[in-house]
Amino acid sequence: MPQKDVCIVLPALNEEATIGRVIAEIPRQTLEEQGYRVTIVVVDNGSTDGTGQIARQSGAELIVEPRRGKGRAVRTAFEQIKADFIFMLDSDYTYPATYIPQMLELLEQGFPAVIGSRLKGKIEPGAMSCLNRIGNHLLAWLASVLYWKKISDLCTGFWGFRGEVIKMLDLQAHGFDLEAEMFTQLAKKGYRIAEVPIHYRSRPTKAKLNSLKDGIKIGWRLLTRRFSG
Repeated sequence: MPQKDVCIVLPALNEEATIGRVIAEIPRQTLEEQGYRVTIVVVDNGSTDGTGQIARQSGAELIVEPRRGKGRAVRTAFEQIKADFIFMLDSDYTYPATYIPQMLELLEQGFPAVIGSRLKGKIEPGAMSCLNRIGNHLLAWLASVLYWKKISDLCTGFWGFRGEVIKMLDLQAHGFDLEAEMFTQLAKKGYRIAEVPIHYRSRPTKAKLNSLKDGIKIGWRLLTRRFSG
């Protein structure tokens, strides 16, 4: 059988303190022993620190997207890469990359997409404020009700896709509403989304997300996409 390609995309903005740890934790050897070709791609989203240099030194390929915004960074990567399976993982070391083989198994079973669910798993003390926890539950509930497709953690930064599914997505999000847009398109196209409970760690550096502002933007994205063409 021909080898299959697995690509792990890491959007990163000023993550020099964590990007090396995230790359080191990716179970590359395990995946290669299972017969996969593995590529790690860091999307440097306009960093002013050593993120890009550390990424290269750690063995990752580098894409530079100077226009700020997680959505822009991920869209740029998705436009350039080709692989049988594609993972998107935040670069702040909160999501353990060790779950990739388990998530990949579900994609191999035929699921178009899979998420690493924080809200189904274990959240480390201090990793998510009470406000953020409530907000995440509310947004997941809103998404499930609006689109008639259950999802436990809409805003997780840990997603996996079959390569052909990525080609079907028409993403336009610029920022942290990216995950909501991915969900809305998957749901409207009738794609199944598998879930793997994960352990969510405390972020060792300052968070970039504005809980209230970005939460409202994500909710608005869910509403507008539901009633658009």
